[in-house]
Amino acid sequence: MTARSHWNGVRMRTVEAAADPDDAPRSVTLPADWDDTAAEALARLTPGHGPASLPDEAAHWIDDLCMDGTAGPAVRPVARALSCLLLMRQAAPTQDLWHGHHDRRPGFVVNLAAFVEADNSFMARDFVAALRLLARMLRMIAQYRQPLCNGELPLPDPTQRTASHLRAVLPAMPPQPPCVAGSLLLTNLDACLAGLGFDYDSESGRDAACSIVALATLVAHAGEGADAMPLPPVRSILPGVSQIARNVWQEAAVEIDQPAARVETGFSTSGPIDALLGVEACGLAPVFSPLRPDGRLATSTLARLACRGLTLEAAFAATLAGESVLPLPSAASHQAMHRALSGFVDRAPPRPDATRDVLATRAGLERGVRRPLPARHGGFTQKASVGGHRLFLRTGEYADGALGEISLTPTRESPMVRGLMDTLGQAVSIGLQYGVPLESYVEAFAYTQFGPAGTVEGDPVASYATSMLDYAFRALSDAYLGRRLPDAPHEEIMADSPAPMLPLDLPGSGNDDGDDTPPRRRRLRLVG
Repeated sequence: MTARSHWNGVRMRTVEAAADPDDAPRSVTLPADWDDTAAEALARLTPGHGPASLPDEAAHWIDDLCMDGTAGPAVRPVARALSCLLLMRQAAPTQDLWHGHHDRRPGFVVNLAAFVEADNSFMARDFVAALRLLARMLRMIAQYRQPLCNGELPLPDPTQRTASHLRAVLPAMPPQPPCVAGSLLLTNLDACLAGLGFDYDSESGRDAACSIVALATLVAHAGEGADAMPLPPVRSILPGVSQIARNVWQEAAVEIDQPAARVETGFSTSGPIDALLGVEACGLAPVFSPLRPDGRLATSTLARLACRGLTLEAAFAATLAGESVLPLPSAASHQAMHRALSGFVDRAPPRPDATRDVLATRAGLERGVRRPLPARHGGFTQKASVGGHRLFLRTGEYADGALGEISLTPTRESPMVRGLMDTLGQAVSIGLQYGVPLESYVEAFAYTQFGPAGTVEGDPVASYATSMLDYAFRALSDAYLGRRLPDAPHEEIMADSPAPMLPLDLPGSGNDDGDDTPPRRRRLRLVG
């Protein structure tokens, strides 16, 4: 039996893709309607440097899973169902299970956005059927592949050799909890909400997300006993989902003698499996950009425009008029979604940080792409003086108000000082455009001590600064972070430093050797 035949009749295309920009391209065969990002993900998943084909690679892990537990006439329906889930980009195994590493916990990644119909409704019955199949496969893997796990080799039970008259004396061992068979990892939540017509940063969007995630957890825990069944949400705004969830709960919440192996639910992390499924935002994170990597509008963007009744022309005209047609979700909305879903999932991801600019962090650090400032941008220019030395601080801002560029220009300093300050400003600007948070620069340069230092004039953000950099980055912290840092204790930094360029300790009249010759007039030489 081979699952390769299940792909017969599917239109394919072959592209040149590489797992890494430094690697040589290789031929990758995949469905014709899949994008180039999926081809790069398949190149990463396929070892070696030769051609890679999605039907061949999928047949490897599908045949491997269906070899042990499903025998006879049940083989072909299960294998065909797994192939269809991958073809429709609804589910795929994790990277370890894809490569057949059975010594690690298996799992499946479930693309929530692929279960949204064209009429903005959620395919709850298909969702439940798919999760039941995946949970069954995970429990089958745990049953037949458990001896291959590290540290779980089958060993003889020493209690079998205990004498019969001693067994009554030994205390009864408490029942061990069932082993974890695997994980069902949900992903692409924001794109799913966009297809349903809900905004990520809204109460209705969080209610819909809770209903979908709770339904997934109910299906995953079916067969584990009544105590393992979580309660569904109080209300659901998705038509039909609440009734299906109640039916699943009533069927599964029964007392059983031998509970099934535990299947946990969670959220996926960024990786090649998410890219293979066409995921726009992994896990429960929001979609950070309305554009695809190739520059076209993302599927979630088109869905949100359609739900608002806007055509592309109308949305473009509104954007030119200065209106915010599709506001991007903030880190606070990401944190609110995490807080709402943490009670309906077994393993929640780490709590997101609401104080960091998520857009700049994702665009800069994860993708390694510089986010340059537009040719015309906003900002401010601040003129101040530190210890009598004048300084101009200029900033450049993105359209969302985030800092992307700074310039430090001292007016009456030497060319070397002006060049060093200008170079430092350019270095900080490049780091900001690559996603380095401003907090890191403030922590590094605030309260640095070197001359000139002293009283600050022209800016009420500080009355005293230990250096020009101290004043500049404390001013940036007040303007862009909302934190006004206090002044450092006043210190005369240059009090003990000599002035080698101006030798003012001139001798008195006359010479020390008793010579009556008039002293030679000394002149100060200016050193530029």
